[in-house]
Amino acid sequence: MRVAVPASPPATAAAACAALATELPKTLNGLTARPTDPSSALVAAWGKDPVVLRCGVPKPAALQPTSELITVNGVDWLPEQLTEGYRFTTTGRVANVEVTVPQAYRPEVNLLVDLAAPFKATVPSA
Repeated sequence: MRVAVPASPPATAAAACAALATELPKTLNGLTARPTDPSSALVAAWGKDPVVLRCGVPKPAALQPTSELITVNGVDWLPEQLTEGYRFTTTGRVANVEVTVPQAYRPEVNLLVDLAAPFKATVPSA
């Protein structure tokens, strides 16, 4: 599956993304990991209707001082509703990580539970 790789994240973010890639679960809320094209430590995907993770993305334009965040097992996320699901982007970490979840996996926030431990272990707070 083709996934757009984030362009040149800063060195600190790239290092955190590389560490995260080694800790990502093989299954995410029951969905099996699948290969991406290109293969990169900055991207991952799970499931037939894929959940896509991109590490090292820019700060989302929607993130404002008044933005309402959600916290899942100690990781803060900015939720953005899309036409067909949600995009969640971590905040307050050395690397911004975006997870796009199709609406087929409602409630979409459940997919973030399995990512909390790997995130806390590899992507430190900024």
